[in-house]
Amino acid sequence: MPVVKDLSSVHYLLSDLFTMPSSKEEWQQYKLTKDQVDFFNTNGYLAGVKMLDGWQIQRLKKELQEIADPDHSGNDLYYEFHVNESDNPETILFHALGAWRISSGFHDVLWNPRFLMAASQLLGNVPVRFWHDQLFCKPPKQGGVVAWHQDYSYWTRTKPVAHLTCWCTLDDSTKENGCLQYVPGSKNWGLLKKPALAGNLMSIVDYLTPQQQAEFNPIPVEVKAGEAIFHHSLTLHGSGENKSDKPRRAFVINVFADGVVSDSNEPLLEGVPVVPKGEKMQGKFFPLLFDPTKI
Repeated sequence: MPVVKDLSSVHYLLSDLFTMPSSKEEWQQYKLTKDQVDFFNTNGYLAGVKMLDGWQIQRLKKELQEIADPDHSGNDLYYEFHVNESDNPETILFHALGAWRISSGFHDVLWNPRFLMAASQLLGNVPVRFWHDQLFCKPPKQGGVVAWHQDYSYWTRTKPVAHLTCWCTLDDSTKENGCLQYVPGSKNWGLLKKPALAGNLMSIVDYLTPQQQAEFNPIPVEVKAGEAIFHHSLTLHGSGENKSDKPRRAFVINVFADGVVSDSNEPLLEGVPVVPKGEKMQGKFFPLLFDPTKI
C-alpha cells in the first residue's frame, strides 16, 4: 500500500468534489434564510441543510470504506482511531478524528461552499476556523449509542465558547438506525459535566437539575443522505442504537469563530504541537476556512 501524504498542510480544494464560487453573487446561493438562522438561535440546532449531491455521497462512501481499514497506510495520521468505542461489546461504534489528513474527499468537505457559508452565518457572520473532524459509523443491527452530551464539554481546552458542529450523514438517518436527537433550548443550560461519549445513553440525566430534567424532552431529527444538522456546542444531543438492516455513516466538521484561544499547555489533539495557553488557535492544523469579508 503506498505511503499516504499528510494533507494537513494543504488549505485549499484538492479534488473535483466541490467548486469554489468566484464571485459574491455565486456565494449568495448558499446562504441560509433568516428563518433558518432564527430557528438555530432559538433551538440550538438546524436540520435539513443540503451539503452533498448523490455522486459526492458515493465518492465519500468509497473513501470512508478505504480509510476505516485499521491497516490503511494513513492510519497513523488520525488523532484518534476507534474500531469500536462502545462500552458494550455487543454493539459497535466506529469513531475516528483526523480523516481530513488522509483522504482528499474528507479533506475537501472542509471547503464545501455550502458548509462554509452556513457555518459563518450561524457563528454570527464571522470568519470560520477549523477545529477538528470526526467520523461516526454504526453498522446494521449492532450500531452503538452516542451518549447525551454537549460538544463543548470535551473542548474546554479552548475558549471562549464560540464553537459550531456540522454533522453530515452519508445515509438516510432515521429513528430506527440511530438518528441524532436534540433538546431544544438546552444551549442555555450552561456547561454540564462530561459523560463517556460511547457509554450509557442516558447518563447525562444524573447531572441535570430537577428543572432541566423536567425540560428534557428529546426530539429525534431525521435527515436524508447528504443533509447536515448544525448545532451549537452547548446544545444537548445524543443518538441511539442502529437497529435497522442498513449502516448509518456520518462525518462531522467542528469549527469555531476566528479568535478562539488555547486554554491549555497540553496537546490539544494527539500528535499536534502545543498551542500555549492564551495564544490564538491558528496555523497548519487549525486553518482559516472562510472569511465572509473576503468574498
